[in-house]
Amino acid sequence: MLNKIFLMGRLTRDPELRHTQNGTAVASFSIAVDRDFKDKQSGEKATDFVDIVAWRSTAEFVDKYFSKGRMAVVEGRLQIRDWTDKDGNKRRSAEVVADSIYFGDSKRDGDSGGTYHSAGRSSGVNVSASDFTDLGDDDGELPF
Repeated sequence: MLNKIFLMGRLTRDPELRHTQNGTAVASFSIAVDRDFKDKQSGEKATDFVDIVAWRSTAEFVDKYFSKGRMAVVEGRLQIRDWTDKDGNKRRSAEVVADSIYFGDSKRDGDSGGTYHSAGRSSGVNVSASDFTDLGDDDGELPF
């Protein structure tokens, strides 16, 4: 079976970081994801609002570097939860449990102003303009 989701959208609110009773970090937030097609009547793209949950170091990363309006790329899995509300009604919620979260915009466009980072199963990558060299003039020839 396969349960893998990739989403790209803007955070609709600042992440909320909490800790479980045993100290495990968990962050929750939602992202707004535009659909690829326009509505026939209004001519506008519809937007879906997707709840995201991140755990451990990914949760701490999101809390530290992301805020409302920042573009995020989320890789994870869909999780459906059944629960009972305060009135005793059975409810069902869908959310994405994030495995990895990446910046979807440049540091110029985002509001954190930091270097690029990734989180999840990898340890993360810091990249700045000084890590790259100019290739010079392109003669148009392929190297192979």
